[in-house]
Amino acid sequence: MEVMPQIKPSAHIKQRIGFVLVAILLIALTIWFWRAGSSSAQPKETGAVQVVSAAVAQTDVSVRLTANGTVSALQTVEVRPQISATIKTVHIKEGQFVRKGDRLFSLDARTEDANLSKSAAQVAKDRADLMNAERNFERQRELFGQEYISRAEFEAAQNQVDVLRGQLEVDSASVEASRVARSFGEIAAPIAGRTGAIAVYPGSLVQPSGAALGTALVSITQIDPINIGFTLPERELAGLQQAFAKGEVPVGAKLDLPGQPALKGRLVFIDNAVDTASGTIRLKAEFPNPNHLLWPGMFVTVTLTPRTLTGVLTVPVQAVQTGPEKKFLYVIGEDRKVASLPVHVRLIQDGIAVVEGIAPGARVVVEGAQNLSPGDTVTEPGNGAAKQ
Repeated sequence: MEVMPQIKPSAHIKQRIGFVLVAILLIALTIWFWRAGSSSAQPKETGAVQVVSAAVAQTDVSVRLTANGTVSALQTVEVRPQISATIKTVHIKEGQFVRKGDRLFSLDARTEDANLSKSAAQVAKDRADLMNAERNFERQRELFGQEYISRAEFEAAQNQVDVLRGQLEVDSASVEASRVARSFGEIAAPIAGRTGAIAVYPGSLVQPSGAALGTALVSITQIDPINIGFTLPERELAGLQQAFAKGEVPVGAKLDLPGQPALKGRLVFIDNAVDTASGTIRLKAEFPNPNHLLWPGMFVTVTLTPRTLTGVLTVPVQAVQTGPEKKFLYVIGEDRKVASLPVHVRLIQDGIAVVEGIAPGARVVVEGAQNLSPGDTVTEPGNGAAKQ
C-alpha cells in the first residue's frame, strides 16, 4: 500500500500571515484614534438642544371679540281688526314683501258707511238750527235795545244759540269718529316687511282683539334692517361701554355657509344688567339686509373690536409654556443658555400672545421647549448658535 506524504506549511508562509494580521490591527486602531480625535477637536457643544426662537415684538393689537349670535327681526307686528266685520277682499299673498301703507285687507264696512252718513246729516241739521237761532238772537237784540222785550227773553235767545253751537261740536266729533271707524274697513301694512301665514279668507268674520273671536289676520316681520343678538363675558363690559359712548362700534357677522362674505353692522344695544347665572352681558347689533341673507332664527358668528392695546409686547403663542403655578417663557441669553421667565398673558389672538413681564427684543424659544430645562444650552438649525 502506497502512503501519501503530508505537506506542512513552511515557516515563510506563517510569517506572511502574521504580518497581514498585524497590519489589519494597526489600520483599525488608526481609524479609531482618528475618529476620536476629530470628535474631540470639533467645537460643537456636546448636549446643545436644537430650538427655533423669535424676538419679543412691541406693537398695537386690536382686541377682537368673537361670540355666537342669533338673528332676530327688528320688529314683528300682528295685524288685527279694529271693528267687527267680514273680510271682503284679501290683497296680499302669504310670504309677500309689503311696504308701509300697502293695502292688506278690505272689510265689509257698509254699517260704518251708514253711520258716517247719519252723523254727517246730523251735523248739517245742527248747522241749520244754529243759523236760525243766530238770526232770532239778532232780532231779539234789536228789540231788547228798544225795550220791547224783557232781559229774560233776550238771554233765553242767547242761551239757545250757545246750546246749538255745543250740539254742533258734539255731532262734528261724532262725524270724525265715524270716519275713523270707516277707515278701519281698509287695513294697511303698519311697517315694511314680509308677511306670514294668512289666517282669514273672503267671507271670514273678524272681530277686535278683545272679543272672543279676535285673532291676528297676518303678521309682518321687518327683516331689513335686521338684528343679531349675542352675549359677551362681563369683563368686557367696561371696554364696550367706552367704545359705545365714543361712537359707532363696528360688528361683523359670518354665516356658516361656504362662499358667504362677512356682513358688516353696528352695535345698537347693551343690556342694563349682567346675567347673574352666566356672568354675561346681552348685546344687540343691527345689520343692513337688502339681499335677505340673514333670516330670523339663524345662527351666525359675530366679531367686534371694541378697543386697541397700544404698544404691547407680543410673542408667538407656541412660546408660552404652562408651569405648575403660572405661565412662563424660555429666554435665550447671550451665552446661549435658556432661563425660565414667568410672564402674565393678557390676550391670545391670531397665533400671538400679548404678554407682560419681559423686555422687547428678547429672544424666546418657540419650538423645542419640551426638551429644555433652565440652564440648557441651545442651538438653532443652520446657525450653530442662537440668533442674536
